Amino acid sequence: MAGRDQHIARGRANELRAERELRRRGYRIVERNFRGRLGELDLVAYDGDVLVFVEVRSRANGAHGGGLGALTPTKLRQVARVAELYLAVRRPRFRTCRFDVVAITGDELTVIADAFRITW
Repeated sequence: MAGRDQHIARGRANELRAERELRRRGYRIVERNFRGRLGELDLVAYDGDVLVFVEVRSRANGAHGGGLGALTPTKLRQVARVAELYLAVRRPRFRTCRFDVVAITGDELTVIADAFRITW
């Protein structure tokens, strides 16, 4: 169980690191770890009047593609479905929305705005 606990702790620490970087860039965080029956959104924020769903992906090193390599098509579909639920439940005000990814590989953090698109 210690390995799982360490994994969860690393994930939380990386989400906090991502949140700090997004705030530094002017994002306004409105929700952390929104959970629905289909999964979880790591962060929901506004970048100006754009509602942003943020997926944080991390890996200790680049051996298997780094943080970006942890982003699979299945995960993208899951994030999109949970975002759709978020819109229905929270009914936020926004002009448009987008999906950003914060990829963390070791100590390197990369923010990718408008990382992927979906069609509802």
